[in-house]
Amino acid sequence: MEHYDMNLTLKVWKQKNSTSKGKFETYKVDHISSEMSFLEMFDVLNEKLIEEKKEPIAFDHDCREGICGACSMYIDGQPHGPWSKNTTCQLHMRAFKDGDTIVVEPWRAKAFPVIKDLIVDRSAFDRIIQAGGYVSVNTGNPVDANAIPVDKKLADEAFNSAACIGCGACVAACKNGSAMLFVGAKVSQLAHLPQGEPERESRVLNMVAQMDKEGFGNCTNTYACEAECPKGISVQNIAKLNSEYLKAGTTTEK
Repeated sequence: MEHYDMNLTLKVWKQKNSTSKGKFETYKVDHISSEMSFLEMFDVLNEKLIEEKKEPIAFDHDCREGICGACSMYIDGQPHGPWSKNTTCQLHMRAFKDGDTIVVEPWRAKAFPVIKDLIVDRSAFDRIIQAGGYVSVNTGNPVDANAIPVDKKLADEAFNSAACIGCGACVAACKNGSAMLFVGAKVSQLAHLPQGEPERESRVLNMVAQMDKEGFGNCTNTYACEAECPKGISVQNIAKLNSEYLKAGTTTEK
């Protein structure tokens, strides 16, 4: 693959904290390698800002391997940028051209308040998981993986749902700031497995209640969440969530 350098203009959202009024700041970055990742480009910019005695841009990151979901950025109007099924840390600068102006913002959602600059508070997702996205077991000796047979079709569906990394791109992409794809994936993952059966009803009721409490919006089936999800999580998980919720509510009423 041909390597080349580029000069870019960045318009980056700067905001001191959740209560401050933010604004876009313009930065110039020169001699950026086409083979750099987007976050590496930000590293170069921040080193330059520090050398100039200016405050660096705050952004979230961890594994930089497309696994943790921390690298949440809105790039030119798209969560995680222009590449499909890709996280920001795995986006490379060859996706852009020399002379481009790139606009970078944090997630825009009521339930994800800005902490600083491009970092948002996604702990609402953690609280939804704490409400029921787990299996309660008594600790003891590890159980053999094949001790509980699981139908391959169900195992595959559970695995596909479990691929969700909780980055929040689905919320950022949704015009309503809905978390239905995230919650649907977490509920579906365990609903397909026998290990998730004992807490199946309480799980979905508690997780949906917490989702509503956090202030996420409703789903109106625009499918923007699936389109922007870096792991390609299907909206079928939302249908599964609705089905599980309806069954659990009906059973509880009886």
